[in-house]
Amino acid sequence: MCPKDISPNLRLIDRVWAGRRVAVAFVTILLWADPGLGQVAGPGIEQTFAASLTAVPPEPWNASGSIYVPAYSSVSMSRGKVRADFSVTLSIHNASESRPLVIRRVAYFDGSGKMVESYLKTPVALKPFATIEAFVPNIDVRAGTGANFVVDWAAVGEIAEPVTEALMLGSFASGHYAFISQGRPIRVIGKD
Repeated sequence: MCPKDISPNLRLIDRVWAGRRVAVAFVTILLWADPGLGQVAGPGIEQTFAASLTAVPPEPWNASGSIYVPAYSSVSMSRGKVRADFSVTLSIHNASESRPLVIRRVAYFDGSGKMVESYLKTPVALKPFATIEAFVPNIDVRAGTGANFVVDWAAVGEIAEPVTEALMLGSFASGHYAFISQGRPIRVIGKD
């Protein structure tokens, strides 16, 4: 608090700032207790990456597959006594120069295999050489240390498999860290 000889206006300002410090501390505690509270539903992939998308080609899609992408949103350190949390950006690249790539599912899973979030409501098609992303902020620790994405894709005719990577970015102690995890095909069905 302010000393008594300071004007009443300054004492009022000090009380207002003290109240704000309490409010900030309260919000910080809430976010720490329930990271989901920090989630703000923003525009989806369809709106954010509209310039990268094209019309979804009609079925039948005769080439398809699934890609597994490890995503280290949290990393245990010091024999599990300390945890570092990272933001994750999943990038999905259409590696074809001439054909659209249909993305049927972008799903985020935790270490026990439970789906945490689905990033698409309906399939989308990427233009040739286009890219879309899914983002997990560092305060979202719902998936834990075993987080991963599964991307299901499809196409009409022969197409290069999509390139998928997860970029983890964060700070721990006095250092800043960034690393990449590459996707691995877990299922491929027919290519003409």
